Amino acid sequence: MSYTSDEMMTVAAARELRDGTACFVGIGLPSTAANLARRTHAPGLVLVYESGTLGAKPERLPLSIGDGELAETADTVVSVPEVFNYWVQPGRIDVGFLGAAQIDRFGNINTTVIGGYDDPKVRLPGAGGAPEIAAHCGEVFVVVRQSPRTFVDRVEFVTSVGFGSGPGDRERFGLRGAGPRFVITDIGVLEPDPETCELTLTRLHPGSTVEQAREATGWDLRVSPDLRTGEAPTDAELAALRALKAAG
Repeated sequence: MSYTSDEMMTVAAARELRDGTACFVGIGLPSTAANLARRTHAPGLVLVYESGTLGAKPERLPLSIGDGELAETADTVVSVPEVFNYWVQPGRIDVGFLGAAQIDRFGNINTTVIGGYDDPKVRLPGAGGAPEIAAHCGEVFVVVRQSPRTFVDRVEFVTSVGFGSGPGDRERFGLRGAGPRFVITDIGVLEPDPETCELTLTRLHPGSTVEQAREATGWDLRVSPDLRTGEAPTDAELAALRALKAAG
């Protein structure tokens, strides 16, 4: 069965989610991947949305964190302050799953402004709960399409901290979580170097090349000596993904 680069990216992101873990889900690409994981290999994945829905099991993709489908299918609904004060900040969420408008070589995310803060070229949706998710969840997965506009050497505004300026910054800032674990794109997968914390290409999607990844990156992209090519989506994964999208 043929597939698009977006479908490959979504399937690759879904595969990283482990069954039985608690995942704080952002709307958009992260929500699609998380719901796909729950329909395939991780039926026990616990989806948590910022609106206070714990254990949501939507039959269709939610339009926003306030979509009634989330509340109707959740194990329970709590207040937004409780989600962050009791679940996120104490480290009770295993994975934070985020998108990004910009991401830099150290995994810092910008969803606030492009250009100067006081007079920006583009004002983006803003932080929402992403800074807390990036700070306190056990680890963070980011799913984002890769281009020089998105993958920049330094983000213009740090909305959500990845590794700051490099090793030691998360500890210095007092951040509980381990930070970005995977950045999954439509070209491949990047992971932080264990010594430098710089995002490094560790996996290519089938049909993608290192040259393509480097052209889509706004810095001199490092490539792992153990670079490998991932597996294409299975027919079952594609069928589940397309059924999820067709549901609305």
